[in-house]
Amino acid sequence: MKITVETTVGAPIEEVWRAWTTPADILQWNAASDDWHTTAAEVDLRVGGQLKSRMEAKDGSMGFDFVGTFTAVVPHERLEFTMDDERTVVVEFHRQGEGVLIRETFDAETTFDPEYQRQGWQAILDRFARHVMTRR
Repeated sequence: MKITVETTVGAPIEEVWRAWTTPADILQWNAASDDWHTTAAEVDLRVGGQLKSRMEAKDGSMGFDFVGTFTAVVPHERLEFTMDDERTVVVEFHRQGEGVLIRETFDAETTFDPEYQRQGWQAILDRFARHVMTRR
């Protein structure tokens, strides 16, 4: 099952792309809620390179590593990667006027309800949009 989330960011594509692909930025926005945070991030932005992040509950009660291998990198347009569990993710960047529509489509996993997964990924995407806008 594929799940899609999207948001529009009122910023130039160059700013949006940089915030999406820069580890220092990822540390600022990559969490679904205020009680979680990303403690480490790496991006090797090339086909065969990896995207890695460590997400943890701020109270230290739990955490997990997120690792994907890029299968397509089209600057300012598209990223595709396969996660360690073989699920795929496609991130599209569509210029719209003076902003950018970001659309993420990912394979649902089988542990959690698909709606729960959609809400979590949407929350992260919404935090990303707020991060870009607060940097301006």
